[in-house]
Amino acid sequence: MHPFRAFISAYTPLSEADWQAIEACITRRDVPPGTLLLESGQVCRSLYFLERGLLRFFVWKDGEDVTKFFTDAPYTLTAQQSFTSELPARENIEALEDCVLWEMPHADAFALLRIEAWSTFIRKLIQEVQGLLEAILEDFQTRTAEERYRGLLDHEPELLLRVPLRHLASYLGIAPQSLSRIRRQMLSPHRS
Repeated sequence: MHPFRAFISAYTPLSEADWQAIEACITRRDVPPGTLLLESGQVCRSLYFLERGLLRFFVWKDGEDVTKFFTDAPYTLTAQQSFTSELPARENIEALEDCVLWEMPHADAFALLRIEAWSTFIRKLIQEVQGLLEAILEDFQTRTAEERYRGLLDHEPELLLRVPLRHLASYLGIAPQSLSRIRRQMLSPHRS
């Protein structure tokens, strides 16, 4: 089964005819690390399914890139505000690893909404992403950088091995040196 079909099917039943209509709209892209799928200021004109790899969403602030979040495979993604409003994006999307993506043009993604299964999938996906973003925001408002790092250790330890330290520190809202200090303190046997 195509990995995108399996992903959609986890959200809603999908008939063969529905899948064929969706499959006709996607194109495979193999993307090396460091590739920008989207640069701020561009209009995002694609919906993506990330079959393999890891992506980073980031913004520019005072000449520094600030990581908003990471998207790990398998998942569906876009720069949602830019994609739906057709206005320039504020964020950038960068491949951190070799990625296999399936790209769907804006017009096709919207035309497919006439298919009930696709419409249900998109609605459920938007609700899920909204929940994930609210959880990230709540974490930033209620937990320290060290507590957020511990949360990553507990729930996504493999991510810590795949993300460069500077991007991880940026995501946590601290300097790389501060993250190094937190990591050293956590490893120290004399910590109280």
